[in-house]
Amino acid sequence: MKYGQFLFLLLLSFSLGCGEISDVHYLKLAHALDNNHPVHKGIEFMAERLAEKSGGKLQIEIYPSQQLGTERQCLELLQIGSLAITKVSAAVMENFAPNIQVLSLPYIFRDRAHGYAALDGEVGKKLLVQSEKYWLRGLTYFDAGQRSFYSKEPIRTPDDLKGKKIRVQESVTAMNLITSLGGAPTPISWGELYTALQQGVVDGAENNPPSFYTSRHYEVCKYYTLNEHTSVPDMLAISTIAWDRLSPQEQQWLQEAADEAKVYQRKLWQEAEKEALDAVKAAGVEIIIPDKTLFSEKTKGLFEDYKDDPEKYQLILEIQAVGRREAGSGAGEDSTKNQ
Repeated sequence: MKYGQFLFLLLLSFSLGCGEISDVHYLKLAHALDNNHPVHKGIEFMAERLAEKSGGKLQIEIYPSQQLGTERQCLELLQIGSLAITKVSAAVMENFAPNIQVLSLPYIFRDRAHGYAALDGEVGKKLLVQSEKYWLRGLTYFDAGQRSFYSKEPIRTPDDLKGKKIRVQESVTAMNLITSLGGAPTPISWGELYTALQQGVVDGAENNPPSFYTSRHYEVCKYYTLNEHTSVPDMLAISTIAWDRLSPQEQQWLQEAADEAKVYQRKLWQEAEKEALDAVKAAGVEIIIPDKTLFSEKTKGLFEDYKDDPEKYQLILEIQAVGRREAGSGAGEDSTKNQ
């Protein structure tokens, strides 16, 4: 091929490429988890579905493993419009939208099915948009499992937590939970926790099975107590600045892709839980199945504290009522009073 022909083709391909790029709207999405995590795989699925739905016109660029910062830092980037989407725990989101605190309450969900029904229903949708005045809008909820205690010494009842320093997220609700059980809540960043456990800065922590496994915390903590005290979901949040820049059609594509990814991620999550528990058992961790009522009874007072906050307390009642009326189990005012 002659040089002139080569140059012509090069310029032609460049001009076509620029035209295609100008028609594509890219959304940057950052999160703190690694590429093997069910959340990351769910996000990849969402990106694929969004590209398919939009014919490639709307695409997501994914930055995992804290490439663009911690969960809180990513949320702050959303608020100023420098980042479009992030995955964040509802426990962290409550610092920006206080009503989301109710999702971190211990034993707020009767079981996984109840949690899905509540989050996918009216009360869940209401909470997704309550952070809009903070320039954040929820798209959907991902499963983050049930959080349970792991430690260097066995925890079989709440009495075993007395005086123990337990790592928690930066969440007032999470700290109050540990205090109600007699422990000493100690906020530490996730990235520093392995060393903190090794050096005895904390005596234990609490998280779901996949996180316990993938973090390798089982190398330090040989006891895992499945008391499942909270079922704090993950949330996909978008900057309202980025959301408002999308056309109604683009918003619809993105919301549909997020809803489909939620279903896919939940399936992956349940598979990951089983794999994680099998793996830590093989590594010598003792799995303790305690009497959960011993823990739930100790934490009931946290619900009563919300009676002085009518808005949050009403959300609690709405969550507790989900499924009871449909099941004909004596639903109504009385059925929501006790946790």
